[in-house]
Amino acid sequence: MSQGPPRSQFTQSVLAVDNVRKQRRTRLLAGLAGLLALVLCAGGWMVWAAADDGEAGNQGAKAVQQAPDAIRDTVETAPSSPVGHLAVDYREKGFAKRFGRDASVRAPGTWATDKTLVRGVGGTLKGFEVGTSREVWSTDLGGPVCGTTRHVTADGRTAVLFQEPTKPAEDDDKKSDDKKSDGKNKKKADKKSGKKDDKKGSKNKKKGSKKDDKKKGDDKKKGKGKGEKERADTPAPAPCTQLALVDLDTGKKLWQVALPDAKDASPTSTNVTLTRGTVTVAWGRGSVAYDMKAGKPLWRDTRPSACENAGLAGGNVLLALRRCGADADRTYRVQRLDPRTGKPLWTYGVASGVRRVHLVSSEPAVVAVAVRGPGVDKLLALDDLGAYRSTVDMPEGRYIDDCFTARFGTVETCDAIVAERDRLFLATKPKDPEVNRIVSFDLATGKVVRRFDSRGRGAMYPLELSGGKLLAFRGSADGVAPDAVVSLDPESGRETPFLLFSVPDAAGPVKPGETDVLVEGGRVFIAPKELRAERGEDGEGAAYGALGVEGA
Repeated sequence: MSQGPPRSQFTQSVLAVDNVRKQRRTRLLAGLAGLLALVLCAGGWMVWAAADDGEAGNQGAKAVQQAPDAIRDTVETAPSSPVGHLAVDYREKGFAKRFGRDASVRAPGTWATDKTLVRGVGGTLKGFEVGTSREVWSTDLGGPVCGTTRHVTADGRTAVLFQEPTKPAEDDDKKSDDKKSDGKNKKKADKKSGKKDDKKGSKNKKKGSKKDDKKKGDDKKKGKGKGEKERADTPAPAPCTQLALVDLDTGKKLWQVALPDAKDASPTSTNVTLTRGTVTVAWGRGSVAYDMKAGKPLWRDTRPSACENAGLAGGNVLLALRRCGADADRTYRVQRLDPRTGKPLWTYGVASGVRRVHLVSSEPAVVAVAVRGPGVDKLLALDDLGAYRSTVDMPEGRYIDDCFTARFGTVETCDAIVAERDRLFLATKPKDPEVNRIVSFDLATGKVVRRFDSRGRGAMYPLELSGGKLLAFRGSADGVAPDAVVSLDPESGRETPFLLFSVPDAAGPVKPGETDVLVEGGRVFIAPKELRAERGEDGEGAAYGALGVEGA
């Protein structure tokens, strides 16, 4: 379990923080007031100094009255002070010893409540107390996690897919003993029946056996290196068929079911999502829905069909992506489903000639299509009745596009695209490591409305729209100025700080598709999607798992 440092008022200077960063230490957020003051005086960030006091509120979020099984919709408010304090510092100790110095382990899923930060690592879910970093629970699922959803209910529940438990491989020594035993029994049987082994043949056989054993041993040595010890996330032959609803504050599995007729469900073709009162899963040849309260089946579609279930996007409404035909004749349909019955409420047929389709958002309905190459070429917006609304063009190489590169899930994986109400936000690819912009589009017309320039203060990308303001992550431009989550006003174009902090080097560069960045309850949580052992003498073989920051 990881313990964070004691909470203290602004005690670290910018020099101390920078020194800590260089030494790859991770407990560096006891206070950043000195850092903030220095940076503001430096002039590069003076635009923030003029922010209204009215922009800041109490730590946390505005309460929104929601039913327990509704999908959580937190309206974030900026902390009274943007200076970040450590809330969670999670490091997976003994990582190198268990998995190897050069190994990486997938860590799908990052969720937070008012009390707990939860991470998925291999086949385990772990909960950490916000404020102390203490590990308060750990739930072994029995198999590697193979699907998660970002959606959480208003009372703090989410769904997780994991693979069936697999039997451990037989020990080599045990297999050898079994072979010897079988050989002895065979000899006894041969003697009893009057059979005699040819001595010469037996001798040659033994020589061959030694050669084979040596070759096998050499192959084994070549095939397994230091970085291949006990890989918790090594893809197992077992399908992705186990579904559980989990309480994020307690770690308790509220119910668990096995997906029906889903032996071909794999981590790359299966996705899980939530909509009000319902948990749904799609895996190519089938889809199924369960009542959130007790896991009771609501509907299923596992009948042979010319169309496959390519994915389900949840939230306040449920969208389904259907893939029909093969190769050059392939077509796609987007449907809005009744979550309690699975019946289509409307269907939109994507134009032919499209290579790939992805569901970016369910409300508003936004569909990403790839026509020419592997990346997204266009974003199509649909209205509430499934009619075409507008197109946002994405010229090759202009915008950050991570929709088709997700490690898990088939839809709802575009980390760098935010769609909300009548607006859509994209981040341009940096011209140099620290210069880019976020572009806002009107979904009614597909036209550009506003551009937010990074001005060399660190590349930005959008996270979410909350309370009418766009929250975006901005990395440090020079390793001295802080990393930040900033608030961008779509109407005025004004930028104000939400939280300032410093991401440890051990957490790796924060990039869409590689890092989870979550804003919840006025706090910011940053977690790599793959864990790797820290470098350096003070790493102790640990892997950096998550950073949580809160304001004053």
